[in-house]
Amino acid sequence: MRWGIFGDIHGNLEALEAVLTALKAEHIDKYLCLGDIVGYGADPTRCIAEIKALGPTTIAGNHDWASVELFDIGYFNPHAKQAVLWTRQNLSDQDKQFLKSLELVYQEKELTLVHGNLQNPERFEYIFDISSARESFNLLGTKICFIGHSHKPAIFIKQDKNYTYTFQNNLKIEAAQSYIVNAGSVGQPRDGDPQATYLVYDSQSRQLQIKRISYDIQKAQDKIVKAGLPMVLAERLSYGR
Repeated sequence: MRWGIFGDIHGNLEALEAVLTALKAEHIDKYLCLGDIVGYGADPTRCIAEIKALGPTTIAGNHDWASVELFDIGYFNPHAKQAVLWTRQNLSDQDKQFLKSLELVYQEKELTLVHGNLQNPERFEYIFDISSARESFNLLGTKICFIGHSHKPAIFIKQDKNYTYTFQNNLKIEAAQSYIVNAGSVGQPRDGDPQATYLVYDSQSRQLQIKRISYDIQKAQDKIVKAGLPMVLAERLSYGR
């Protein structure tokens, strides 16, 4: 089975289209979306339409829930808050119903999906380091958990009572280890690389790859400015911050 995994699209249609085009060449059997389809970017409705057409297993992100008033925007910074309010005004009733239907956690035999962490999925807390990863490892019932939220790709590894992490782009999944894998961000990377991020996992070869692809950043920025969203949300796309 080959899995195509991505998340944190954040209304960036240009980045999403680039990722989906790249994934079509990967002979993917099943797609997984880690949430935050909307927020920050100027194309929430178009991005939702792309996700619905693709039909991946999709979980909720904090911006998805905030945009349909299921999560308190008091937790957001002023720019994010303004983007959520704008997104609410630009979603159709069908879009809102779709976002409301998304669950916080998905689990099957091989893997688990959650946007933030497993101990408090409804709070959308971050996994940034080994300390914050440890609690989710303790609750993990599968070999791999895919997460998003921080917009920074990283792989946390547990073997017995030992915890490590790596930023390498290619990794062989080992039988004696379990993993929490952050898929980075399609639409707003924050690791210093402005290219869109996605993952490919081959469960037969047990090979996990973190991949990047460029997209038309200027077009996405122009849309943000034209929509009247905060300028910083456009500017940061150039720097991956």
